[in-house]
Amino acid sequence: MNSLDWAVLIGYFGVMVAIGVWSHKRVDNVSDFFTAGGKMPWWLSGISHHMSGYSAVMFTGYAGIAYTYGVTSFITWSFPIALGIAIGSRLFAPRVNRLRSRLHVASPLEYLKNRYNLPTQQALAWSGMLLKIVDVGAKWAAIATLLSVFTGISLNQGILITGAITAVYCTIGGLWADALTELGQFVIQLLAGLSMFAAVVVKLNDKGIGFLGAWDEPALHGHGKPLVGPYSMVFLLAFLFIKLFEYNGGMLNQAQRYMATGSARQAERSARLSAILWLVWPVVLFFPMWMSPLLVHAHKPDGSDSYALMTEQLLPHGLLGLVIVGFFSHTMAMCSSDANAIAAVFTRDLAPVLSARARGWGERTGLIAARVTTVVFLGLSMAVATQVNSPAFKDIITVVIKWVAGLMGPIAIPMMLGLLRPFRRSGPTAALTSWAVGLLAFWLVNYPISWNVDGGVPLQYQVSVPLAVSLVLYILIGFLKPEDTPQRVAVIETVNTDGDPAAVPVPAEAGDDVVGAP
Repeated sequence: MNSLDWAVLIGYFGVMVAIGVWSHKRVDNVSDFFTAGGKMPWWLSGISHHMSGYSAVMFTGYAGIAYTYGVTSFITWSFPIALGIAIGSRLFAPRVNRLRSRLHVASPLEYLKNRYNLPTQQALAWSGMLLKIVDVGAKWAAIATLLSVFTGISLNQGILITGAITAVYCTIGGLWADALTELGQFVIQLLAGLSMFAAVVVKLNDKGIGFLGAWDEPALHGHGKPLVGPYSMVFLLAFLFIKLFEYNGGMLNQAQRYMATGSARQAERSARLSAILWLVWPVVLFFPMWMSPLLVHAHKPDGSDSYALMTEQLLPHGLLGLVIVGFFSHTMAMCSSDANAIAAVFTRDLAPVLSARARGWGERTGLIAARVTTVVFLGLSMAVATQVNSPAFKDIITVVIKWVAGLMGPIAIPMMLGLLRPFRRSGPTAALTSWAVGLLAFWLVNYPISWNVDGGVPLQYQVSVPLAVSLVLYILIGFLKPEDTPQRVAVIETVNTDGDPAAVPVPAEAGDDVVGAP
């Protein structure tokens, strides 16, 4: 990087902070901070949903998969995400929106107290929050890895810089700042992605290979196959189910985008826009990665530095800075939205149980608590980021695929399926059992069993077994021990119907307050 690239990068950071300061004026209460008061346009929600779904891991971990295996990086990652969001646009998006508009909650997990019971809500909230700390830690490590390639600064310095900038704008501006910065980041990403695409096409032509002839090169032999290596059909199907739950609310931050729109219909439209973007745009981003074996030789065994090396070689100064800004835009979009979601979970779901004072927070105190929680979450995730390459986690892509994907099912299944009428018989027993045994299954296939199996348990089973165990138990226990009380059925009906909210009462459990009641 030279002074022009640094100017682009510093200018980007300045714009992000300025948007956060401007958004601060739109945040008057906790609802504004966590769900934009339900006033976000569907198209902004859709772009925000898309941008908050991936990070610099795409340019490190998934770039390594593209470098090693080719198009399977798209088939087993962005394609199932696009399909999962498309399915969820009808199945989940309208119902998640009604959590805010009908039940008046500000956290996606608030409704679980009445849908199941308090212990279930607390179990899912704590485990989801801890998983998010690890997940976001991997994102900080990914962007710090890229920054170290271009600037030479250490990983810890890179983590500190990106985390601090993100903390400023998302803490003062809430979800409005997240969404507006993500809109700006989307524009930057378009320019950066198209620049890189064009640079690779020009380079291929200069080498006499051509756009289409590249696939016939020996270095790309087998790279056109959709499923290769550890990425089998079992892995693809498991990943589709995981992403169906994760990207429609299971990882919390995407749920907020649906909640922020004005109506269930607008939430559905925002989901469809996000699905289209996930289907089309990653192809443009992945093409240079698929061509990378023809242009660079990765230094790292997993090829995770291939995209950064290619960027450094192909782009002139200025455009190099723009692409680096594109890396930051992905990571900061996801991490800031995750921080906002976890702050909502802690202040709305966990703090009131831990402290009697928290139950009496007014609007101003609740808003201060939300901002403090956001900073604390970002600090914890940055601390985890420094350990991502330790033996406990192994590497970035291991955290993202094995840990996050493997643990997503047990946490998300009770939350997401609890919204749907066909699963009304599944109550707290089904939810807690599927959650606990699913986590146990993850531990078994990743650790004790792996120690006794030559080569370890295949990746597809590390990801699919916890999901399958949780799903089967959730459904089976619901049939064997139905717990569809009138109060729980009323919650389900409330999020499954439109019309006058007063027409569908939500009675409370004995001794419980109605979710969202004053």
